Amino acid sequence: MRKQTIGIVGFGVIGQRWAAAFSHAGHPVRAYDPSPEKKASFRQGFPQLKADLDALKPGAEVQGEIAVFTSMAEALSGVDFVQENGPEKLEIKCGLLAEIERHVGDDVIIASSSSALLVSEMQKECRLPGRIVLGHPFNPAHLMPLVEIVGGRLTDPFAVETARALYEEMGKKPVVMNREITGHLALRLMGAMWREAIALVRDGVASVEDVDRAFVYGPGPKWTLQGSFISNQLNAGGMDDFLRKYGATYEAIWDTLLDARLDEATIAAVTASTASAVRGRSQEQLKVEREAGLITILKDIAKHGAL
Repeated sequence: MRKQTIGIVGFGVIGQRWAAAFSHAGHPVRAYDPSPEKKASFRQGFPQLKADLDALKPGAEVQGEIAVFTSMAEALSGVDFVQENGPEKLEIKCGLLAEIERHVGDDVIIASSSSALLVSEMQKECRLPGRIVLGHPFNPAHLMPLVEIVGGRLTDPFAVETARALYEEMGKKPVVMNREITGHLALRLMGAMWREAIALVRDGVASVEDVDRAFVYGPGPKWTLQGSFISNQLNAGGMDDFLRKYGATYEAIWDTLLDARLDEATIAAVTASTASAVRGRSQEQLKVEREAGLITILKDIAKHGAL
């Protein structure tokens, strides 16, 4: 079966990781970025991206060639699917998607990696808005399996299904949302937890290190393997029993959840406590440790995960 040729528009951190992931799954990649420096930076960083993917999925099939262009017309010539990774500004996104349309066939699906913008707003200037979908990856995008998919008001359901099938074929774990909402799915779940975490640090209830430790060594491992619903229902005789047995406790917690605004005092408190938790480790060291750990964790999830 012929592998689809993937067009990548915007070749920064996210675009480069997408390119590595598509290539590792056997898809030829044609990437566009107006900055000629991006090609050199990718050449320098690609060996590590490939090593990460090889460690995660040993014995991958023949990898697709990656070509990088400074001309969008040249880059998108003959592509079957486009992954757009432009700046997170609505006016730029609208213009970029409309420009992409001028260089691809009418049957080509265009997915945006936007982390917060709504598809209905982004597709307004498109000639064929029905083919525009969200395909939002989780960072680091070459390793993390999650891709959030949602269509806008004018999106054809076929476009959503086509994107889902492609991401699933390349080894991602797509989730399809039934309607648009700010922040999509995972960021909203993280945002809810992080609001409480920030408020706890701000109010001196616990330090950043202890808040993170509570999550890493508490629900984190179980939720990593089974998610919150399946994991929690195992703490009782099923979900109905769990909700009836522990529902009052959760309602009491919900009634006393804290609010957080990122004012200067809160930013200062969280920043200082985070610096203490980091204990002098550099950003680069933490990233290297994260990537190495993710590979091991994701292998275990593939073997033992419930979803």
